[in-house]
Order: sequence, then structure tokens, then C-alpha cells
Amino acid sequence: MPITVRNIFRIGLAFILAGIFLRSDAWARHPVPREHPRLLGSEAELKELAATRRDAFYRVTQVALEREGGDHENMISTALVYAIKGDQWCGETAVEMALKYIEGPIRTGHVTFGADLARCAIVYDLCRPCWSEEQSAKFIDYMNRTVDANVGSELAVFHNGWYSYKSWGIGIAAYATYYENPRAPEILKALEEEYRTRVVPSFALAGEGGGWAEGYYINYWLYKWLFFCEVALRCEGVDYFGLSPEFLGNRAVAGMFEAYPGISERNSRRLVPMGDGGGRVFTWERDEALAARRILVSRWREDPAHQVVQAFDEATPQCGSNVNAYKDFLWRDTTIIRGDLKHFKLSHISTGPGYVYARSSWEDDATYFFFKCGDRFTAHQNLDAGHFIIYKYEELAGQGGQFYSFATNHEVNYMLRSIAHNTVLVYDPAEKWPQIRAFPGEIGNDGGQHHDWPHHNGSVLDAAEWSNNRKLYDIADILAFEDREGYLYVAGDCSRAYRSAKLDYFTRQIVFIRPGTFVIFDRVKSTNPQFKKTWLLQALKPPAGNLPNLTLTNGRGRLFVQTLLPHNPQLKLYSGDSLYCYRGNCYLPALEVGPAPECRVEISPSQPARVDYFLHVLTATDSATASVPQAAHSESDTAVTLTLGETRLVFLKDGVGGYTELDGRRNDFASKIIQ
Repeated sequence: MPITVRNIFRIGLAFILAGIFLRSDAWARHPVPREHPRLLGSEAELKELAATRRDAFYRVTQVALEREGGDHENMISTALVYAIKGDQWCGETAVEMALKYIEGPIRTGHVTFGADLARCAIVYDLCRPCWSEEQSAKFIDYMNRTVDANVGSELAVFHNGWYSYKSWGIGIAAYATYYENPRAPEILKALEEEYRTRVVPSFALAGEGGGWAEGYYINYWLYKWLFFCEVALRCEGVDYFGLSPEFLGNRAVAGMFEAYPGISERNSRRLVPMGDGGGRVFTWERDEALAARRILVSRWREDPAHQVVQAFDEATPQCGSNVNAYKDFLWRDTTIIRGDLKHFKLSHISTGPGYVYARSSWEDDATYFFFKCGDRFTAHQNLDAGHFIIYKYEELAGQGGQFYSFATNHEVNYMLRSIAHNTVLVYDPAEKWPQIRAFPGEIGNDGGQHHDWPHHNGSVLDAAEWSNNRKLYDIADILAFEDREGYLYVAGDCSRAYRSAKLDYFTRQIVFIRPGTFVIFDRVKSTNPQFKKTWLLQALKPPAGNLPNLTLTNGRGRLFVQTLLPHNPQLKLYSGDSLYCYRGNCYLPALEVGPAPECRVEISPSQPARVDYFLHVLTATDSATASVPQAAHSESDTAVTLTLGETRLVFLKDGVGGYTELDGRRNDFASKIIQ
């Protein structure tokens, strides 16, 4: 969402509405309770929870007694058992684990000092009678010194660190020590002020609609921040949720759309890859994404859309990892009404980050589609405006490369670059890239999108700085979005993501004809006809066939690819040893962190021209399907027309627009976002 007078008004209105909400009887601010425990409920409330959530609490007890998991899971589980059952061994054991951090060195910077503080604070609150006065004083001193040492740490609001490494732990520790630590109230006041003045506008800018511009990294940090928000609401009636209706008020729904159809290993849902990360195998962030949705659903439990998310979440009622049983115990509330998931909307747009999500149905065998065309905010984004993903039983068109660190040769020169995504390259042999992520080596010329990295992190601090440097960060827009049930139409302008010296425009229009057909029309104009244009598809498996028809099969899913434009296209397939290579250099990953596209499909015009059009029909089916209907096309000076059975689509050449004819009825493409 750009910084305009209208949007500033909307952000201000959100403040006003949030203030009204805070003054309501439901969330009136109140004094912090004096008794311990208080962070997660009183002793009586926790015991009642153990009685009503017996299975989850039994699993928490097993984790505590068998010392399962890492320190974080084990400390919280053991402390909960003490608070509820009064098991002295558990209380003393939890305190002993906390003291390892308290008596250790003060950690600073881009490390998880916030998580250290949070877990120690939870033990302090749940096991307060087990702490001696000396140990209590040590914890308060450790907390204050950690806060002081990190005043200048993790200041970028758009970057994951502000949440998962810093503020949630500081806030929880302040509530845990509210009456014992004279500094705690002032620390909380400063945190709230920063949230209101810097974070809320940033949430509105980069997170409107519930998606988050940082992409997959939201699964690493959001749960932690929501944990604090829940503690603040319980302890003091401070409703951080309500202060961010654009982002947090939509996050549960967007989070539901950010999971692939079907249930995978450990009864979990795989999260859609976007930017850094990818979750190609089960890891802890799947459980955190589930817990985050549960917290948000609880906060907005009367909202019909959140009740639908409740139904979605109840299909995976238990965390995939047993050590996370405490998340089931704390956050799975089966008393919330389950909405009608089957008849819920089939698409969602998050205008802040520029994300569109769509499905053919809410069944496990649904076809899934993701499209991104938004602005730049932080380092964990990739150079991938216009990128799309298609899923049917398995990933079919995905995101290339392997993310296992931050600035390796593979990540800087392949994984985060345009060449590893389903977008377009325009190759200017003279183009050079600035240093990316402080990588000391040479930066390759993939022909893709550009970014003038302002510093090693590549991120902007907050909404105010983003506005001041808008020319650098305002790089792409979703121009239109409309869902007419039978089909979805989306259009994006990716032009500013590329150097203007080589590209005049690149626009992408996609029509998703349910249940599984995607028509993609791209207009690309280069400044020089000799700058080769390349249409990319990251295929999970090498395709069979040849142009104009390719077929790739991955497990139970199959994708048919028909190329109608450009005329006489050139096809190159890169797989095996050549997959991570371009321009004579190879950027192989040092680690493989899960299944990734095994073939890069490159389709280019056979003759140089300033303007080229790409027209593709992609059809996702099950692997038993042998063929799909063939498309035909025609051209005039002003339009490209595609015919597929009874469906006719017309795309304008001069600008973004056109219309559909389905079942004999004409509908003009939306010229703006229609939700």
C-alpha cells in the first residue's frame, strides 16, 4: 500500500478505531495482576485448562518428564507441569534450566536473546515459589542488562528480527517481573509507544490483507509476537491485535490461504514458499503457523471468517511435533464455532505485499495458485515480481534453489534471483548488479530484476523511511483482481522491478479457469531489440515433449504446458548438473533442504524485437490424465485472442485489459482490484 494522503488517513482511522475498541468494556485496560502465575492465566485458570484439555496436558507432562525437545519446549512444558500439578522436581528443573541463560553472557544483536528472555520469564512466572530471592535478583539484573545492551539491536520493523529476536521476549519478561523490577513498567511503555508509532503504520503498509512482504519468514516470527500480544491482553488489557486490523485482523485468513491443499507429513500442512525459506520438509514453523492462527481466531472468535479458519485448523488438531504439545494445550480452543469452510471464498488478496492466493475448492485435491507482484521492504524477499506457483497434489511450478543460509554463492547468485522464479528475464550483457547481502564474490548477470542494495540487509527500517525512499522500494503493483467463481483474473505491473535502461514494461495477466487451467499473457518491451527475453518456468520434474506442448509429472500431479506465443519459440531445459548454471558460471547449493524444482524451462523468441508477447496455457490435473484440450490463438494489431473449447479470452496489446467470453457471456476484465 503506497504512502498517500488516502492511506495516511486509513492508518489514522485505524488508530482511532483501535482506541475506541480499547475503551470498550470487552478490552478495558486494567492493572497487571499481582499474583503469579499471570502471563498465561492464574493458577486456577491453568488447572481448569488442564481439566478440559486433558490429552494435550498429558502430552505436555510427557515432554517435561522425559526431557524432550530443546530448552524452549522443555522449559515451558516443565514449568506448566509445576504450575498445574505442583511437582517440585519440575519447578526446580525449570529454574535450573533458566539459570543457564541468566548466569551466562549477555547476548546482543541478531541472535535470539528475545527467546532467551521469554522462556526464562515464563519459568519465572509459572514457578515463582521455586525461585530464591538471590535467583530472582539475578533474573531481573539479567533482563535489564539484556534490554540495555540491545537498545540498538533489530530496529528494522519489516525484518523478522524486531519480533522474534527482541520485543516479544522483552515484553514478556517485563510483565513477568512487573512488581519486582522497578524498570518493567517503563520498558513496557516504551515498547507500546514504538509499536504504535513505528510498527502499526508498517503493518498497514506491508501487511494489508494479512500477507507479509517478507514472505515465508512470517512463519518464523509471527507466533512469537502474538504470544506477547496474548500476554499483554491477559495481563493488562492492552489490545495490540486491535491496533492492527489491516494486518493482524486479516492474518488468520491469509495464513489459511498460505497452506497448500491437503495434509502432509506428521498431519501438518505445508506452507507456501515465498522469498527465503520454503518448508519443503516438516520443521517447527508449521506448528508455529498453526498456533499463530489459533491465537488470532481466539481474538476474533465472533467473526465468521475466523470461524472458518477454526474449521480449517481443526482438520489438523495436533501439532506435528510432540514437543510442541504445549502449543496445543495453550492455544487450541475447541469451544470456538466452526464456520462453513466448504462454501468459503476461494481466493484472497493481500494488497500490502502484493499477494494473490486462489484455490479450485477447499477439498484436499484442490488446484492451488499463488501470485506475487508487490513492493520491496526487506532482505528476505527475492527478486521475483510476477512469480507464480501452481500446485495439484504436489508442487508443479515452484520456486527454484535451496535456502539454507543468507549470503552464500548459491543464494546470492541463484536462489534469490529472478532466474530461480517463474517470471521473465531481459538480458543486457552490460548490466551489473551491486553487492547483495554483503556477499564478497562476483554477482552474476542473470538478466533478471534489480535492486540497489542500500546496505548488507537490503531492508528498510519502517514506513517513514520507506516513504522517503519510495523510488527504490515501490517496484511492482497488482493492477486488477477479480474472482467470478468460475474464473479468477489478476493483472500485475512488474516494470519497475527491472533497470529502466533495459526494460520499458513487463505486465502479466493471468486467468485461472477453475478447476485447473491457467492462461498467462505477458507483454514485454525492452529498450533494445537485442536484449534477449526469456519466459521462465521452474518445473518440479523435467518435462516430456517439445514445444508447443510440454508435460511434467510430479507424484500424483501433472502440468500440461502449451506455448502459443511467441512465434517459433526457442526452448532450453536446464536440469542435472546445469540446473544452477547460467552465463558460463555455476552456483551449486552446498546443502539440499528438501525437494526443489529439478528443471528450469526457458522459452524465448527466435527473432529479436523490442516488443514480445508470451501466451501460455498451463493445466494442472492428476497424473492419470493423458491429455487436455488444445488451445488456439489469433492476433490483430490491437489484441491477442485465445480460444479454449467454449472459452474465449481477448487480451489487449496496448495496455492491460481485455475480456472473457464464457458460456456465451462477455465480461470485461476488471481494471482495478475488486474483492
